[in-house]
Amino acid sequence: MGDGFPGLSFTVFSVILISCIYQSYGKGEKGEEKLQGCDLFQGSWILDETYPLYDGSSCPFVNKDFNCQGNGRPDKQYLKYKWKPAACALPRFNGENFLRTMKEKKILFIGDSITNNQWESLTCILHAAVPKSSYNFENNTLNMKDYGVSVSFSRNVFLVDIVEEKIGRVLKLDSIKNGDSWKGYDVLIFNTWHWWTHNDSQKPWDYMEIGGKTVKDMDRLAAFKEGLTTWSKWVDSNIDPKITKVFFQGISPTHFSSREWNATTNKNCKGETTPVNGSVYPGGTPPQVGVVKEVLSKMSKPVTLLDTTTLSQLRKDGHPSTYVTNKKGDDCSHWCLAGVPDTWNEILYAILTNGQL
Repeated sequence: MGDGFPGLSFTVFSVILISCIYQSYGKGEKGEEKLQGCDLFQGSWILDETYPLYDGSSCPFVNKDFNCQGNGRPDKQYLKYKWKPAACALPRFNGENFLRTMKEKKILFIGDSITNNQWESLTCILHAAVPKSSYNFENNTLNMKDYGVSVSFSRNVFLVDIVEEKIGRVLKLDSIKNGDSWKGYDVLIFNTWHWWTHNDSQKPWDYMEIGGKTVKDMDRLAAFKEGLTTWSKWVDSNIDPKITKVFFQGISPTHFSSREWNATTNKNCKGETTPVNGSVYPGGTPPQVGVVKEVLSKMSKPVTLLDTTTLSQLRKDGHPSTYVTNKKGDDCSHWCLAGVPDTWNEILYAILTNGQL
């Protein structure tokens, strides 16, 4: 594992990035806005014909259901949008610069299929940037051999434990026993939310347990907060910020109801080909975002929130919709690749290569 990032310090609460500021959570001295005081997460989508950063159909790492062009999506303008923060320019992802900066370092994404979306996006960006570079890809890990950089994905949809017991599958909201597998990395990007809303046959647990008390079910937002608090305690107890940088991937929105973007008829993302105009999503901020920010604000170790909810909400056109291999329904939850997760990674790139935490 590497020896940390030269020039990066975790002694401030706010983060200054070139001429931009993004939020970092954790107790400490509060930083001051400098330069233009730009918020990377507030802005709008603009057309840019130099995008996308790669061809999803030619990337060897893309899940078939994320390859919308390969699955017959006829429109292509959704590939040409660039995120423009209101008061600064978001640096374009430079794969070679990223690999040089991250040389001999290990990156791990931990979460659900939305995390998988972002992980696959990053592997495609890097592969396209250095197509002749030697690599191997196995066990959900891309190893860029010429740079000593690894980018891995670990599926863990709740971050806390599910245990098979006599009564059935128990989701233990105050237990993390597999955290050792998250140690030894230079960068950790966590995410959880979508599975907390599942019901009936899609629900991978039969009971929840908290504080030794087992219940059949509980308010899902409350359960989410309990689980996320358990995760936050694990980070506070196990992470050395001088060695490992921790991120939480922002809540990824769904677009199953067009009334959220003020459509006259209620439908889903199917047939949407352009973003919501402007920088404000009519449907407002989902309550789970507030839970994430509350939990992160109480942590003793710094965690940087990739607060990408609003910018992703504006992209009602970015989902696979009907262009998936399994035609049982419209997918308005995951994202096409190339697509919106590339912007999440451009923000991650800006923070890791230019920021001071």
